[in-house]
Amino acid sequence: MSQSKEKEQEGGVYETIKVIAQALLLALVVRTFLFQPFFIPSGSMKDTLLIGDYLFVSKYSYGYSKYSFPFGLAPFDGRVWSTAPERGDVAVFKLPKDNTTDYIKRVIGLPGDEIQMINGVLHINGEAVERTRIDDYIEKDPYGNIQAIPRYVETLPNGVSYQTLDITTNGPLDNTPVYHVPADRYFMMGDNRDNSQDSRVSSEVGYVPFENFIGRAEIIFFSIEDDQPAWMFWKWPWTVRWDRLGDML
Repeated sequence: MSQSKEKEQEGGVYETIKVIAQALLLALVVRTFLFQPFFIPSGSMKDTLLIGDYLFVSKYSYGYSKYSFPFGLAPFDGRVWSTAPERGDVAVFKLPKDNTTDYIKRVIGLPGDEIQMINGVLHINGEAVERTRIDDYIEKDPYGNIQAIPRYVETLPNGVSYQTLDITTNGPLDNTPVYHVPADRYFMMGDNRDNSQDSRVSSEVGYVPFENFIGRAEIIFFSIEDDQPAWMFWKWPWTVRWDRLGDML
C-alpha cells in the first residue's frame, strides 16, 4: 500500500472519530442544559401521563443544580440561574430519600403552604380546591377486564387545570394531617391519587428540595402501549399511541 493511501485511510479514520466525538459532545450538552428525554414507567400520573409515554423535560426551566449534570458532577453547589417552579407544573426531580431515583409528579404545594387531603379533596391553605366530576377513565386490568375509574378536573388557585383519577375517597391517602411545606421545599402529588407514592408519604418522598428538581415536563414525543417494547418498530403502526404524540404538558 502506498504511503499516500495509508495517510488517506488514517485521515478518514480520524475524521470519523472526530465526527462521533462531536456528536456525543453535542448530545451531552443538549441533555445537560436544554432537554432530557424521560420514560414513564408507572401509572402514578394517569391519565395525564401513561406507562409507555416518552417525553422531553426542559432542563433550563428551573435553572441548574448538581442534579442537572450526569452523575451529579457539577462544579458548584446550590442552584444557578434559578426560576421557582409554579403550582401545577409537571416536574422531574431526584427522590430526596436517595438523591438518585428520578420521579415525576405535579407541583401542588409551594414553600410556606399548608396542604391537606379531606375525603379525597385537596385543600391548599385551608381552602378546598375546585374539583368537577367528568366522564370515567376506561382501562383494562392485567386480566383483560374493563375498569371504569372516576375522573375529575381539578383547578388550582392559580388557574391551572388538569385531570385526576380517584377510585375512592376513603383510601389511606385521602384523609391526611396538614402538611406544612418548609422553606425551599415543594409538595408533589401524582394525578392518579390512589396509586401515587408522593409527598403525602413522608417516609418515602416527603417534601422535595428545590435543588433536587431536574426540569419541567414539556411534550410527549413518543408513546407506545405499556405491554409492548419500543424497539419492535415493525409493530408501531398498531402499538404506538399516535393520538398522544405532540401532546403538551
